[in-house]
Amino acid sequence: MADRFSTHHIEFYDDVVIKRYSSWHRGEPHREWTALTLLAEHAPGVAPTPMEASLGANPPMITMSRLPGRVLRGEHATDEQVKAIADALNRLHQVPARVVEAVEPAPWGPVVAVDKVRALADKQPDLGDDPPVRQAYQVGAAWLASTDPDKLTVNRHPPVLGLADGNHANLLWDQRGGRVWLIDWEDSGSNDRAFELGEVTEHISRIDGGLDADQLLAHIDLTSGEAARVLGFRRLVALGWFLQLGPSGPAAPHNPPGTLERLADRVLQLFG
Repeated sequence: MADRFSTHHIEFYDDVVIKRYSSWHRGEPHREWTALTLLAEHAPGVAPTPMEASLGANPPMITMSRLPGRVLRGEHATDEQVKAIADALNRLHQVPARVVEAVEPAPWGPVVAVDKVRALADKQPDLGDDPPVRQAYQVGAAWLASTDPDKLTVNRHPPVLGLADGNHANLLWDQRGGRVWLIDWEDSGSNDRAFELGEVTEHISRIDGGLDADQLLAHIDLTSGEAARVLGFRRLVALGWFLQLGPSGPAAPHNPPGTLERLADRVLQLFG
């Protein structure tokens, strides 16, 4: 169910997976168990089925069903796969609002993200001398200094249950079933739907492969207001990764050469 992108110790058996947590200071095991339990009741077929938990153990552990398939990180998603991703997200976002409102907010959401990305821009990171890169920084910094990001933190729509992590390693393609499973719920919680969509379309993992964001969003039923908010969050998420990719940035060592330039092009495209 997981692979080289996993950050936890995972044991695979014929029908089950046992996940032992290497970090749980943010309540990761409880978040994952809560999400899996709710999804088993309200959206079966979207995530692994929870079977047993020892949340107070050291380390905490969860036993869940083993799912068929391979993660989509590092792949160029086909039309069929994009449609399956959208189907999974649509089912996830249909978990009743009354259920989601009782769930703890996700640790990564609009307010935290806006504050973090603004702080990154305020540090004026060294992004080199490439003209498109410098232009992307100027455009992004001007937007961050405006009131537009603040508007993203106010949402009149009900929250959804979200992964709060757009890593494409969390998308498991089941070719025989023609579906995508959503895995790794340790950062999950109630969240803004538009933010969740911005995360999955602009997460840095898109650099490893390819996911046509416009094609994906075409399969998501969005009002005009929601679509505008999704674009705002796409800008925010893309800027967040871009600002960490300078020669001395924290994300630079983990990405292949040319990633900064590709992210700069993406930022300019989103603001074009």
